[in-house]
Amino acid sequence: QVQLVESGGGLVQAGGSLRLSCAASGRIFSISAMGWYRQAPGKQRELVATITSGGSTNYADSVKGRFTISRDNAKNTVHLQMNSLKPEDTAVYYCNAERFSIATARREYYWGQGTQVTVSS
Repeated sequence: QVQLVESGGGLVQAGGSLRLSCAASGRIFSISAMGWYRQAPGKQRELVATITSGGSTNYADSVKGRFTISRDNAKNTVHLQMNSLKPEDTAVYYCNAERFSIATARREYYWGQGTQVTVSS
């Protein structure tokens, strides 16, 4: 009962910026954390940044100082501001959400469809 839709991807030159957005709908009140992951061709999906319902953030070392994750006041949208983009940032970026199921008392995970980010040299 959580739906995630990413937007904001595109093609930029190295050194440029993009802002990704992930709109969450459904049982938003039960989400404990959200994050951004990315997957480049031939590589495994990797964590980029996460933010908990309490506002605690975590970043991959490769993006620290360049990327910023945030949520709006209602915590129904998460953003990823990407500055000083590098060609190695090229990947499909996926939004992730974690929630606790009332029915099972277990954690559930949801994923968006992904948005392409391409950085040219």
